[in-house]
Amino acid sequence: MTTATLAEAEFPPRRVAGRGRGWYRGDCHVHSQRSHGGELTPEQLASAAREVGLDFIAITEHNTADTHGAWGSLAGDDLLVVLGQEIVTDTGHWLALGIEPGQVIDWRYNQRDGLIDQALNHVHEAGGLCVVAHPHAPYPSGAFMYPFQGFDAVEVWNGLWSSDLPWNADNEAAVAEWGRGLAAEVHHGRWRPAIGNSDVHLRGQIGTPQTVVLAEELGIGAVLAGIRAGKTWIAESGAVRLSFTARAGDRSVGIGEQLDSDGAPIVARVKVTGVPAGTVTFHTDRGAVHRDVLPQEGAGTIDWHTSAEESMFVRVEVRHSTGHMAAMTNPIMI
Repeated sequence: MTTATLAEAEFPPRRVAGRGRGWYRGDCHVHSQRSHGGELTPEQLASAAREVGLDFIAITEHNTADTHGAWGSLAGDDLLVVLGQEIVTDTGHWLALGIEPGQVIDWRYNQRDGLIDQALNHVHEAGGLCVVAHPHAPYPSGAFMYPFQGFDAVEVWNGLWSSDLPWNADNEAAVAEWGRGLAAEVHHGRWRPAIGNSDVHLRGQIGTPQTVVLAEELGIGAVLAGIRAGKTWIAESGAVRLSFTARAGDRSVGIGEQLDSDGAPIVARVKVTGVPAGTVTFHTDRGAVHRDVLPQEGAGTIDWHTSAEESMFVRVEVRHSTGHMAAMTNPIMI
């Protein structure tokens, strides 16, 4: 943006007043007509986000900040708008979330140039997050060829290329890759949370899937902090509800947190609604360790027992009877 354009722009506020600590639903990968293949205006995107019950969205146009200034009048006391960008390079795409109004992150490099760290630093200096986007996307430049080092999170679930449900083989590969790396990352004290987004370009896509974040308030800083800490889970739509906790004695923690069991037995508990006859799987550093089936009506509570000696962490996947993902969580550390 030029200085004149910045002066005339109306940027969205950084927080929504009166919205305190809670779980907020959002879509961190949103495109308007300004991105290649996009068909919706900012006004249509804001309306659609409200229709599906989203609390926040992140605007991530391809290699531009041209629409940042269009969102001031479209945000409100029911919708937080995070300014961002999808950085489209020749050897992979990534998301910059929470950058400055009008800021553009360079995309003119590839894996061999060794310039990715410089671009990541520019985002972090602005207080933003860097997210690997659709690492196994099935088109030229879509497959992510950079190291994950330096990125804050990984988009393991992308809804753009799916049909009836926001799930496909590319997402399956991304979840498997992320899941395999968790044990080593948790062991070294720094793991990258998973998020899921629609990558909306067309009508009817926004919020499929969506990332649900525990934030201290509905504000950009708080939402990004929740994502960075891994206090998130992913839902295929607003129809799916989930809570996941681990308890040892009188101590209980939630997603993205660490449980000090002090040697006591641990009960991991997941509550799910909206997934009829779905399968719930508990995963640890030993892989998939327990499966159970939800009732036909789709609402149920499932417990699994473990200990600190048996499990370094535990996370949950909830799938439909077809095998398509309905929800998944980040881990609870033990």
